[in-house]
Amino acid sequence: MSTVAMSDFLITDWSRLPRPVDDGGTRHLPGTPVPAIALRATDGMSVTLASLRGRTVAYIYPMTGRPGVPLPDGWDETPGARGCTPQSCAFRDHFADLVAAGADHVYGLSTQDTDYQQEAARRLHLPFPLLSDAALRLTTALRLPVMLVGGATLLKRMALIIEDGVIAHAFYPVFPPDGNAADVLEWLRARQG
Repeated sequence: MSTVAMSDFLITDWSRLPRPVDDGGTRHLPGTPVPAIALRATDGMSVTLASLRGRTVAYIYPMTGRPGVPLPDGWDETPGARGCTPQSCAFRDHFADLVAAGADHVYGLSTQDTDYQQEAARRLHLPFPLLSDAALRLTTALRLPVMLVGGATLLKRMALIIEDGVIAHAFYPVFPPDGNAADVLEWLRARQG
């Protein structure tokens, strides 16, 4: 396993990493109602995406690393694996703009457990909660694309726009990860007023 410094989580030469390909893993999602599955959030609440009114942005990532903790073997060679921290930081940095452009709710989502996610939410100063699908209930119900890394089932990187409990749009594949929030913001602004 390779040990990665904190600065390496944020500064990445994306041209050196393998690009994820569009395997069609989200084509079935637009127009799909989100199932009524409660997810634990890092703010201590339980969130059911299906019951949220308005427009929800849910960016989805494989797993955040922790400074000083080795990433799984082959992480950088796995297309689409690297970049969870830059993706989260971009959504943090664009949060006010996303809300101004019509996002009523913003969440990050992964299959990591809430305790693990809470460390990342604190360290990265996220102004929105992270949601845990550690039991893979939402992942399975929506048939979200996954990858197996180091014996763990991880979600592939994507972002969903959910309007009144129905998926309106899926961004997939996402590359580079730190550009995802800007792409979502552009999509929202194009649909304002």
